[in-house]
Amino acid sequence: MKKWNYDNEQWTRLPSHIKHLPLFTRHFDLFSFLIRCLWRFILRGLFFRFYIRLKVIGSYAPIYKNHPRLLVISNHSSHLDAISIAASIPFLYWKDLFIAAAKDYFFSNGFITFFSQHCLGAIPIDRKDKKGEAVKLCINLLEQLDRMWLIMFPEGTRSSDGLIHQFKRGVSIFAEKTKTPILFLYIEGNSGLWPKGRIFAKPGKLKLHVGPVQPPASIDIIFANYRKWVETINPKAFGEQVYINPDDSLKSFV
Repeated sequence: MKKWNYDNEQWTRLPSHIKHLPLFTRHFDLFSFLIRCLWRFILRGLFFRFYIRLKVIGSYAPIYKNHPRLLVISNHSSHLDAISIAASIPFLYWKDLFIAAAKDYFFSNGFITFFSQHCLGAIPIDRKDKKGEAVKLCINLLEQLDRMWLIMFPEGTRSSDGLIHQFKRGVSIFAEKTKTPILFLYIEGNSGLWPKGRIFAKPGKLKLHVGPVQPPASIDIIFANYRKWVETINPKAFGEQVYINPDDSLKSFV
């Protein structure tokens, strides 16, 4: 896939994988809306009701009212994580819902790209991008849109052991640069149902906990507060804490 300068807002000249983003299109996309309606029915009406029983603990309603712009962060050890978060959020909020997604996976072929655009509202993050163009795009979206909930997985990749590991600095930089607060979520049971390396999820129960909203802060404070909250739910959720290199890059989010 060709490299592109995301600062160019002439959306008709942009590659198809970012034409779904609101700063470029600036119009209501009926086709994408209908696809999302169908996906919502499959996701919430079928998959997370009969195959995997999703239980949401907490409410998004007061958060949505008081926080039009949020970074939504969660633990990450399964391909269930992004879709379970989307399924847990009321459909009326989906027009403002986006996910920072690895470009090399979520935009790897035509089918996955279509799904990522129209079902997830995915923003492609190039994990090998040294110029930070996708990072600038996310910052521009957070600064210019009146409403935006951006899902991020601050561990940087799926956990192979199911435990929560040290966060990368990207989420704190986004929060501090754009003055965007952070919503804590914790997904319980995800690694057991669809661990890294498994082809598809097995049936079972999944719990998603809606936590507190954290003001913009350094990554150390964000991680410490997230850990303190999650350990009230699962004291054994965390792996060994590691030192954060101050020069840690922004290249990995999912």
